[in-house]
Amino acid sequence: MDLLTNIVTNVNDFIWTYILIALLLIVGIYFSFKTKFVQFRYIKEMFRLLGDNSNKKEGSISSFQAFCISTASRVGTGNIAGVAIAIALGGPGAVFWMWLIALIGSASSFIESTLAQIYKVKDKDSFRGGPAYYMEKGLKKRWLGVAFAILITICFGLIFNAVQSNTISVAFNNAFGFNKLFIGIIIAILTSLIIFGGVKRIAKVSEIIVPILATAYILVAFWVILTNISQLPSVFKLIFENAFGFKQVTAGGFGATVLYGVKRGLFSNEAGMGSAPNAAATADVSHPAKQGLIQTLGVFTDTLVICSCTAFIILLSGSYANSNLTGIELTQNALASHLGIFGTYFIALCILLFAFSSIVGNFYYGQSNIEFIKDNKSFLNIYRILVIVMILFGSVTSVEIVWTLADIFMGFMAILNLIAITLLSKFAFAALKDYTSQKKQGIKDPIFDPSTIPGLEGAECWEIDTDFKEIV
Repeated sequence: MDLLTNIVTNVNDFIWTYILIALLLIVGIYFSFKTKFVQFRYIKEMFRLLGDNSNKKEGSISSFQAFCISTASRVGTGNIAGVAIAIALGGPGAVFWMWLIALIGSASSFIESTLAQIYKVKDKDSFRGGPAYYMEKGLKKRWLGVAFAILITICFGLIFNAVQSNTISVAFNNAFGFNKLFIGIIIAILTSLIIFGGVKRIAKVSEIIVPILATAYILVAFWVILTNISQLPSVFKLIFENAFGFKQVTAGGFGATVLYGVKRGLFSNEAGMGSAPNAAATADVSHPAKQGLIQTLGVFTDTLVICSCTAFIILLSGSYANSNLTGIELTQNALASHLGIFGTYFIALCILLFAFSSIVGNFYYGQSNIEFIKDNKSFLNIYRILVIVMILFGSVTSVEIVWTLADIFMGFMAILNLIAITLLSKFAFAALKDYTSQKKQGIKDPIFDPSTIPGLEGAECWEIDTDFKEIV
């Protein structure tokens, strides 16, 4: 077992240290310049679009619901346990690298989600799509799409969900002394009720859980910050000193700070990884760029807001520096130092709902990609059963090696997706240019016509009804 652990760890370190960090930064910077930093220019428009359901038809998925499905997957273990792991192993400076990868990676998120909309396919009265679909329809490489579909199904549907259920069971065991298997069974039952109900039920659950829980967590974090406001400048100083190696508190030094910041940042916000586009494709919108902008906002919400809340809770407590705790237990310990035993209970409740919403969102990513490989109900039911098994397995298992395996699968997913969106990026650039042009002409609600983009093929869902001026 030790040999297997060493092999997996070495492969993981090689992928992240020598390939993925550089690739994420280079591609993100390239997209930022090519889009003239769309992630900053269009922030006001992102918020406007979030509440715009003017194009949504009855029974379809709205922009907000698609945003919530992807945010449900983003906002989970990575925001509470993942940030704690990054700080414990990489030091306070890891927080800066989480912020940086979000700011740069948000441009990649815009590109991948816009492409997912362009190449989405009809799924009864809704849509589905994602990297597997644009690899097949855009790059004309179905084999690559199948490879990605297998990776994301294993990574999100199975491994990540084991991580989520493990974090829930550890948090409740730490807070209330509950048996881990008992917690696993409860999660498995609740998950079963939702995942057998289809994407609309997933959207409805995400639409309810995500906004309420995120708001509650942010409010508690703001209270902690306000009651410790005098220490805030020293916390920022600590983050920046450690970020550039001026003051190290980790055994691995500067390299560990960057590695854990980027790795846990990507695990949390998923920018460029190829997961969020699966949710982005489900939205019923009049223009692909709309959902690209909305999903970009999701990256900011996840990392710059919610991950920062966790970071400040931990760093203001000082508990990271003199504790052997890591992950969810470190966050619980930190909040308990601010709010007493209520902090431990509150984190347990938050991780229950955050991680549960992630399980629901992760399941959908796998479902969409299984349907890409072969639209077969038997395969889908087998997948549902495997998801439940992994939830039970994760709740009672020590998952250090599972986290490492998750990082490896996440790394391979990101590499394939970043290559694909770079090759197809000209169509996303053109879609953004078209959207911007229509807005400048005073058109409040731009409509996408694929025939105006040279060389674009496979955008089968974007035929225009000129009588009603809407997507059919």
